[in-house]
Amino acid sequence: MKTVPVSGRIDKSISEKLNHLAQATARSKSFLISEAIKAYVDEQAWQIEAIKEGIKQADQGKFASKAKIRKTFAKYGVNVDED
Repeated sequence: MKTVPVSGRIDKSISEKLNHLAQATARSKSFLISEAIKAYVDEQAWQIEAIKEGIKQADQGKFASKAKIRKTFAKYGVNVDED
């Protein structure tokens, strides 16, 4: 895998935690930063795609039924009364 250099600034307290983590895991700070950024980017990309799919379905008029909404809310202890 080809890598490219990136620079940025972080809080001093985070830098200290990163140093401790690198020492404790015998990993480089670069490795830990790369893994953290990858995890964040993957999670955000997944959410963006899910939101786009939801908007696409809404634009097509595909919505959950009232019964499905009530069932989902009830699962979390919320009673949804009909109008």
